[in-house]
Amino acid sequence: MPLVGKVALVTGASRGIGAAIARRLAHDGAAVAVHCRERRSAADAVAAEIVSAGGIAAVFMADLSDVRTIPVLVDSVLQKFGHIDVLVNNAGVAFTTDLNSDQGAQFETLFGLNVRAVALVTQAVLRQMGESGGCIINLSSGAATACPAGLSLYSATKAAVEVLTRTWAQELGRRGIRVNAVAPGLTESEMLQGLAPPDVIQKLASHTPLGRLGQPEDIARVVAFLASPDAAWITGQVVGANGGFR
Repeated sequence: MPLVGKVALVTGASRGIGAAIARRLAHDGAAVAVHCRERRSAADAVAAEIVSAGGIAAVFMADLSDVRTIPVLVDSVLQKFGHIDVLVNNAGVAFTTDLNSDQGAQFETLFGLNVRAVALVTQAVLRQMGESGGCIINLSSGAATACPAGLSLYSATKAAVEVLTRTWAQELGRRGIRVNAVAPGLTESEMLQGLAPPDVIQKLASHTPLGRLGQPEDIARVVAFLASPDAAWITGQVVGANGGFR
């Protein structure tokens, strides 16, 4: 249990990849702050599963698109657990965009949650990490480099997350804080189902060298490794967890 004594805040942890990450970090010994925006019952179920397995977890609600909630969220986690050692910036939104649609509103929604919230949550957590070290893991996407048609703004937000990851690693290394990103490929989730019809998803999965869609647990294992002492020499990296899909 390499994360015993550590506290992890996982944003967007009520479902899918975020929930799998929360469960895995708890399995590895961390006390987990399970964040959700509105799916309280789902987040409660994730926390209950962790506790029933002998772990430690608590649920915290906040709408990260409202910047005023971010310091309140971090302060609430600190009041409950005392410190935050691992931050997983998983919360995000994805939808197709069209140059003929309202780009202004779409830009605000996508960049507000996928980029601005990532930066502000990280900033709030960093204030208490001090010089004691820590670990920040951002969730990117294979779309950041694949740039699929119809996902221009979403892909741009994830490309921005990768730039933030590499830059923060440079800025925070001397404080013993590692910053990495994980870029999932095609991963079975509600988000993926909302982006493409089932037949398209299965066709893409068939082109993956490993011949299947990724599962949330596949991503969670990579995140858990980056959070562990075994990854002590890894920072500023974007790890593709995509089954070899190109």
